[in-house]
This record gives sequence, C-alpha cells and structure tokens, in this order.
Amino acid sequence: MAHELKIIAFPGAPNLPVFAALKHGYFAAEGLEVAFTATPSSTYQFEAFGAGQFDIAFTAFDNIVAYQEGQVAVALASPPDFRVIMGATQVELSAVVAPTIERAADLRGKSLALDAVGTGFAFVLYAMLEELGLSMADYERVPVGATPDRWQSVKDGTHAGTITIEPFTSIARAAGFRVLRQSTETFPAYQGGIVAVRQGWAEQNADRVKAFIRGYLKGLDWTLAPENREQAAALLLAKMPEIKPGVVDKVLASVLSPRSGLTPRGEVLRDGMKTVLELRSRYGRPEKSLTDVDMYLSLSFYQDAVA
Repeated sequence: MAHELKIIAFPGAPNLPVFAALKHGYFAAEGLEVAFTATPSSTYQFEAFGAGQFDIAFTAFDNIVAYQEGQVAVALASPPDFRVIMGATQVELSAVVAPTIERAADLRGKSLALDAVGTGFAFVLYAMLEELGLSMADYERVPVGATPDRWQSVKDGTHAGTITIEPFTSIARAAGFRVLRQSTETFPAYQGGIVAVRQGWAEQNADRVKAFIRGYLKGLDWTLAPENREQAAALLLAKMPEIKPGVVDKVLASVLSPRSGLTPRGEVLRDGMKTVLELRSRYGRPEKSLTDVDMYLSLSFYQDAVA
C-alpha cells in the first residue's frame, strides 16, 4: 500500500527533479503516492504547511529562518518547528525591470513587485539595488505573491520591476524586459531552495521522509544526466507551458549550472546559508544577529537515506 505524501513548492524550473521522479515512477518505487501543489505565495505556503496540510515544502532557506525567528508579518496558528532536511538549489535571482527602465536610477519613485517585503528574495533585491546606488526609500515595495504573479504585474505595467527565478528570467528577456543585475554578481554563494519538514511530523514518519529523499535524488540524478537533456527540456515544456521552446535551452542552462542551479546530491551549501543569515541579520525585523546555520537543519534523515 502506497503512503500519501503532499508536497508544496514555488512554481519554477527547479521543480524539474520532482517532475522527473513523478514521471519515471521513482517515488512510486519507494512506496509513495506523491501529490504536488504550487503555492501562490510564501504566506500561503507556510500557513498551510504549518497547519499540516502539506508534509514537505520546497521553499527558500530564508523562509525557514524567518518563521523560526519570528521575523514575519503573519503569526502561525502553532509554534513553528520547521527544519531543512536537504538542499535543492543555489538559485539565480534576477532584478527584472520594464523596457523603459534603462538603469537603476530610473526606478526612483516607482513600485517593485515582491512576494512579501520581508522575505529573503526581497532582501537579495534590496542588496543588489543598493550596489546600484538605490536605498529602500527610493522605491515602493508591494507584496504581490509568487514569481508568476510578480512577473505578470511587471509585464502588464502595474509595477516597474521585480525579482525572478527561471524560467521567468528568460521569458522576460525574450519579451524585451531588462535584467539590471543577478544575484550571482553580488553573492559568491547563496542557498536558495531547500527541502523542509515539520520536525515533529518527520520524526513520526521517518521512513516516509527517507523514502521521499531517495525518490527525489533519483529524479535529481536523472535531471542532471547530460544524456537526458532533451527529455528534460520536453518534460519542462509539458509541466510549465509558459516556457516557450525558444527559451527552454537558456532555462535549462541556468537550472543545470553548478554556479546557480540544482545542488548535486541535494547537499546543503553552508557558505550559501551563511549569506542568507547575513542578509536576514541586516534587513530582518525585529533585528537579530544570526550566525548558527545548524539550528535550522535536521540532516539525519538524509544521512540515513543515502547511507
């Protein structure tokens, strides 16, 4: 009898290993029946995740830190016990702006679309724009939701810019929008996506968690294998119809890049996590000095799964 497992993730090309594991039966081979849901925003994701509506969350490492540290605008119904069980991607974030914006100074007095104003990806955007000469007082910050909604708001002209991941960066470029700066130009390492559980639930369902890890890693290995690139492109196009054939190669190049893409073997990137903590110490409120990566990790499930 298969065990049900419910995943919630942000929409984006980094979900490709999950799509591969579903398509090729890697989860089923581990005795799992996996349901995948794309979240409209980080707030929705964590309210639902914290309430037990989902078992596994693919999310930003920064979100785990933010909720554990109480640096979020919305309090959850019960105390959070979120932990990272595996890495997913370094992620390359891009400051995408309307074609009329030629340089950062043109954003003064304009609005930028964010998932939420206090999330880690927003902090990355603030830091990049500071490097380009803008302070947070120079532009309006508007919470809009996940990347598809943010990109649509910029495409429609509602906002002058946003921060994107693939495939939306390549889609924006193909549509004539500008990329002012990318996170890989600012940060040597950045832990973007991770896989998280509620610690209490995971301890009670350890076999299910380890089975998920094994299935995901098989999907990841398939995704990263050079001989599967054409099939991976076809799978991405099937799962994300907003990607057009003309940009799928650029999307895959970013997702498969060792500099900005999926993390081989799902390992966590401690240097990248330290970058996240430094940004949250700088921009998070209430202000805290955060330095201990290990307090957010629970890697024993991964270690047992790959032993």
